[in-house]
Amino acid sequence: MRYTLRQLEVFLAVARDESVSRAARELAMSQSAVSGSLADLEGQFDLKLFDRVGKRLQLSALGRSIRARAEAALDQALDLERALASRHDAGRLRIGATLTIGNHLAVPLMARFMSEHPEAELTLAVANTQEIARQVANFEIDVGLVEGEVVHADLEVTPWRDDRLVVFCAPRHPLARKRALKDEDLRRASWIVREPGSGTRQTFDRAMGSLLPELRIALALQHTEAIRVAVEAGLGVGCVSPIALADAFARGSLKPCAVPHRDFRRRFFFVLHKRKFRGAGIQRWLDLCRSEAAPRAGG
Repeated sequence: MRYTLRQLEVFLAVARDESVSRAARELAMSQSAVSGSLADLEGQFDLKLFDRVGKRLQLSALGRSIRARAEAALDQALDLERALASRHDAGRLRIGATLTIGNHLAVPLMARFMSEHPEAELTLAVANTQEIARQVANFEIDVGLVEGEVVHADLEVTPWRDDRLVVFCAPRHPLARKRALKDEDLRRASWIVREPGSGTRQTFDRAMGSLLPELRIALALQHTEAIRVAVEAGLGVGCVSPIALADAFARGSLKPCAVPHRDFRRRFFFVLHKRKFRGAGIQRWLDLCRSEAAPRAGG
């Protein structure tokens, strides 16, 4: 074999970080060692894996074409290493989740996973759907749990569990007294919603349909918690998953509003790279997520 696993590690770290210095910090190597390993790999096969653009290193066309196979080869080698060591642990698992999932569902799932696999190393990145999909496509995380729809040639998107957004307001808001909201009520309201690129915003826009251009969007915020606080303060009406509002509804600081003629149903999804090696850790994580969702499916 004319290349080493260390060379693959270096190649993939530089591909993720687009920087020798950042890759060196990630791998706990000197910059000269990273540069040397990369140069050796390119020299052994007389090819160029990166284009130098200023201080950045961008994958060449050839580098992009082999990246997924290099990721899969390294993942399989690490899985084999654990097997040879007679270990059946879940290894390292990098999870990405959108805000509602990350703040309200992912952490309890991680706690259960770690109780069942105490040797596992888990990390969690929280961002909107667009950013989580980008990180999965860039092999920065292993599994994404997202609220929005993703269309990407390199990604496999499969349903996980059902959800439904809810319109809500402060108890003293004029709409709180209505049994059900009509389109005219929706037009007059000041809306506090998630930012474009989030799964929640995708569902909200789709549910409002042709009414959307007539709505008054007062604020577009990146965090569900910020929306909750703004609505509690009487700044407007919100629309997010009830998963994020259970405590507020229970203590009466927010009130759900019925909008029966608008369809706020949606699904949560798993997102994985099509070429990602599915080791034991990934499969156990997916199985756990499915088992936790099963009793609530269709809710």
